[in-house]
Amino acid sequence: MEFVGREKEIAALKAEYDRVKAGSRGGFAWLRGRRRVGKSRLVQEFCDQIGAPYAFYQAPRRGMRMAIAAFVDAIARSSLAPAAAFEGASYDSWPAAIRAASQGIDPARPAILVVDELPYLTARDPDFTADLQLAWDRILEKLPLLLICIGSDVRMMESLLAERSPLYGRPTMELRVSPLDPAVVAGLTDAPDAAAAFDRYLIVGGFPELASSWPIGIGLKAFLRRALAHDRTPLVSAANQILFSEFPRELQIRNVVEAIGCGESSYSRIQARSGVKGNTLNEALEVLVEQKGLVGRELPYAVPPGKKAPRYVVTDPYLRFWLRFVGPHLDEIARGRPDFVIERIERDWSTYRGRAIEPLVRTALERLMDDPGTAEHLGGSRYVGAWWRRDHSIEVDLVGGDRPDPTRIGFVGSIKWRERGRFSAEDLDRLGASRAQVPGAESAKLVAVSRRGFEKGLDADATFGPDELLAAW
Repeated sequence: MEFVGREKEIAALKAEYDRVKAGSRGGFAWLRGRRRVGKSRLVQEFCDQIGAPYAFYQAPRRGMRMAIAAFVDAIARSSLAPAAAFEGASYDSWPAAIRAASQGIDPARPAILVVDELPYLTARDPDFTADLQLAWDRILEKLPLLLICIGSDVRMMESLLAERSPLYGRPTMELRVSPLDPAVVAGLTDAPDAAAAFDRYLIVGGFPELASSWPIGIGLKAFLRRALAHDRTPLVSAANQILFSEFPRELQIRNVVEAIGCGESSYSRIQARSGVKGNTLNEALEVLVEQKGLVGRELPYAVPPGKKAPRYVVTDPYLRFWLRFVGPHLDEIARGRPDFVIERIERDWSTYRGRAIEPLVRTALERLMDDPGTAEHLGGSRYVGAWWRRDHSIEVDLVGGDRPDPTRIGFVGSIKWRERGRFSAEDLDRLGASRAQVPGAESAKLVAVSRRGFEKGLDADATFGPDELLAAW
């Protein structure tokens, strides 16, 4: 897989390594990011570029004894100085194993010790964080060594550094590895234009492996024929691996996220589709929203902010696409009929895309607001949400305000992400009528967003097409 889009992260790790080398003191890098965004690949690339002695330990989902045995094996296969001494060795505790692995480091070439998927260790061994803290405070902090801990459970990685955690205050750098942005994916997939770039992002998301699987020079339909050819392709298998890693046994939570991925956004419809009810559904949504971050909970954005009628959406574009089109029909792919799946995608793509693009447009506009001129055109807004009536009889795609819980609405906007047809005067009139229904938006500016341009003379306060939106990244 080609390595792209991580120059800033590589530079940050190199700067931390140089700091260790200059001071002959330990460095402690803490990396977190969602599954399959390329964290392990990033750190491996960093180790390869630095050329220093290193060990890369992939933590297993096992108890302490087996986890230490796997660590011993990783050190024995590494380029660290004590590698040979670890052949056939055994240790009874983490501090003893880590102490032995850190022997013989040359200050001129500081070593690197990587612990990947650290939350696996803490899940089976709650004392691991205290053991790691002890090893850091007494040994590693005083050595020319860069310790890198990686975790895909973002919420868990954050909690492990909380004030009462043994590791509080220990890392010397923290790095969040985000999915690739639409501009990087556009380059990686060789998208012919900005509109096609967003189409591709709505399918592969920001996952490097999936973006790299898009061959240069082929369009959407040709890609789908290749990517859905069998059940072992990255596009088909990656989501299953993510969901299994996050919820290996919680079938009810998987039922809930699958219902949301199929397009159910209200509590009642999620309950009806998933068959999960009451406190069990509340707990599942709590896990998906607060603990895992796989689902977003949105409220109507207005003045005053809406407190009822929340809607739930899958936050990742790839998972949303997979849950809508691929996951429910894995049996067809497995028996060699991906053509059925592709037919459904082609039939429903326009409608699906019109909804799926909305979060990306909101993010793009918030990024563009960093420019004072753009912010002025958008009524001085700093945040973008959406508004809807409880019965969904009226929905406004874009509402810009001054803060997360707004006290002032700067604009309302409509997205027309059509295959053909420009944003028309009729579209703008409908937006103006809807503006009167949004609390606090009576004098808000009108903003038009379109995939295929705008009618000549459209009297909108601001307009944005795919080119302007992609430029946000």
